[in-house]
Amino acid sequence: MRIFFIGDIFASVGRGIVLENCQRIVTEEKVDLVIANGENSAGGFGINPNIADELFSVGVDVITTGNHVWDKREIYDYLARDSRVLRPANYAPDLPGRGLHIARARNGVSCAVLNLQGRVHMAPTDCPFRKADELLAGLDEAVRVRFVDFHAEATSEKMAMGWYLDGRVSAVVGTHTHIPTADTRILPKGTAYQTDCGMTGPYDSIIGVEKDAVLRKFLTSMPVRFEPAREMVELHGVLIDVEESSGRATAARRVEVRR
Repeated sequence: MRIFFIGDIFASVGRGIVLENCQRIVTEEKVDLVIANGENSAGGFGINPNIADELFSVGVDVITTGNHVWDKREIYDYLARDSRVLRPANYAPDLPGRGLHIARARNGVSCAVLNLQGRVHMAPTDCPFRKADELLAGLDEAVRVRFVDFHAEATSEKMAMGWYLDGRVSAVVGTHTHIPTADTRILPKGTAYQTDCGMTGPYDSIIGVEKDAVLRKFLTSMPVRFEPAREMVELHGVLIDVEESSGRATAARRVEVRR
């Protein structure tokens, strides 16, 4: 089976390129499951119910998030009632939502999607490594296809998670930094890995934001208003082939679509 993961969707231009291309990619690449990180899809900060519904309408099956998941309060009730939108599992358990969803792919296979958040240079959370152990221990053994979106800042922490879960999940793909890495590969025990999938949004920017505002911030350390950029829009993702019976990844390759 084939999984298509879409990197951090940033603001309306990021959503637009997903809406324009998702169904085409699903058809042309014979995709069985689409997962997208949507934590920046609402103006660059957070996600709301209308945007989640819009992404589901074009073929996205599961939406993962990260540290900006709480930026739009209207998503809180949605998280509680629709498990297809995840928040990192290693946040406090009494918060809305969950970090694991069992999705039924287009080919009928049940797939576990896990959302975890790193702790290096990030807001305090529970240990993502131990939370991964806990979630995997609770899975039905019949669910062999397992995908992890690890939303983290540090390259080293992402690589550590990849090695930690090698052979126990089908894929570990990093998000959060908005910069795609060129290390897409299959680890020795069969886990597909990429340190960061990259951003789906405007690359004539500084990680999605208008350059001038960010430069002022660096130069003056004064508060500035960040606005999403709009030029050089690109969709970044990764296609992963998984052997259904074992859950081992057999191939992984980056996808780049430019508007």
